[in-house]
Amino acid sequence: MLIGLVAKEEGKRPARRFDKAKDVGPTVRHGGVEVNRQDAKSAKGKGAWAPVFSITPKVAKGLLRIEAVRTEVAHIPLPPPVEAELRRQARVRSTHFSTRIEGNRLTLDEAERVIQDDRVIFQERERDVSEVRNYWNARLRVEEWAEAGRVVTEDLIRRLHALVEKGTRARPTPYREGQNAIRDAGSGALVYLPPEAKDVPELMSTLVAWIESALRTDIPVAIVAGLAHYQFVTIHPYYDGNGRTARLLATFLLHRYGYGLNGFLSVEEFYARDLPGYYAALAIHPHHNYYMGRAEADVSGWIEYFTGTLANTFEAVAVEARRLVKAGMKTEPACLRCLDRRARTVLALFARKERIGASDVAEVLGLSDRMARVLLKAWTAEGWLVVADPSRKARAYELSATYRQYMDGLSAMTGG
Repeated sequence: MLIGLVAKEEGKRPARRFDKAKDVGPTVRHGGVEVNRQDAKSAKGKGAWAPVFSITPKVAKGLLRIEAVRTEVAHIPLPPPVEAELRRQARVRSTHFSTRIEGNRLTLDEAERVIQDDRVIFQERERDVSEVRNYWNARLRVEEWAEAGRVVTEDLIRRLHALVEKGTRARPTPYREGQNAIRDAGSGALVYLPPEAKDVPELMSTLVAWIESALRTDIPVAIVAGLAHYQFVTIHPYYDGNGRTARLLATFLLHRYGYGLNGFLSVEEFYARDLPGYYAALAIHPHHNYYMGRAEADVSGWIEYFTGTLANTFEAVAVEARRLVKAGMKTEPACLRCLDRRARTVLALFARKERIGASDVAEVLGLSDRMARVLLKAWTAEGWLVVADPSRKARAYELSATYRQYMDGLSAMTGG
């Protein structure tokens, strides 16, 4: 069995390899219902995906930890600008570490620069820059879809992959039409052979159907998200971008069904810091061929890893939230409490910038530049913004003294 290898997809960039998880007992869940292991195997017929797994003590403990932190964080009072900055940091780290898992060479600081400024490029690393920007935009879209109440469909998955691979203007990506394979980057040895292209449409259809069905049962959201992640990378429906899309699909499900932790979630960082464990957990069968046992394998080991890692991520968020409270956040000025939602969103921009322009406001609020200029003029009249550069082409705004003092204190506490 291959252990600890870095692999590559044929004709593509380096990807990753998988390993085996241990068997965890005779009683399993088959499509969400506890049954005997042998009955589960015989029940798996063509045309439906019914994952075999157990709610082991380790899984149960992870789920309890997740619920406890979810409740705690929901009741920690954080000012909107602090929430906005923590959310931004989570998105940046999610983007950096998810792309890094797939071999992206940008550092965290470089990725942040690329995200903040479209003009930033790094010579001979143009693909890395493109991947980071695409993932950032895909992460934002995932949060938008979740907030809008979208559900998982094959069209949503195709659109998500298009965002990851090609960017915001790309059309939904069709599934691969040929065979792909994951090989060891050093030796070239075959590590995993995904299902044939002719089987991909049915496998993806049954995955989506299972997600929809599972969410109507008592299967915890964390398990649904974890199994969606697992089955997507197992099917490997595209030549490239499968890992990034799988992680974003799981993120979408967590956000959509109440486990996005207010946007502070960045589980990809934990995967990136434990790559051997991540790949070993995904490899739940020793055979490299999908058709030689992987489709029927018990996936409890992966669920243990996923829920445990998610619980660790949740607890790290809680620690940071408690730190901010203990640091003694300043009480919001009375005038700040009068700001509406759009004004508060724009105020959060100053946690990272000294000045903003109409284009910044338009982008963060999803408005036209003309409407952004109207709002900036109104906010200047209200006194919380002042004109820093009055020139027509490069007009810029900064916070008035009272607001600047407040934001500086928040930035210091959040590490901004």
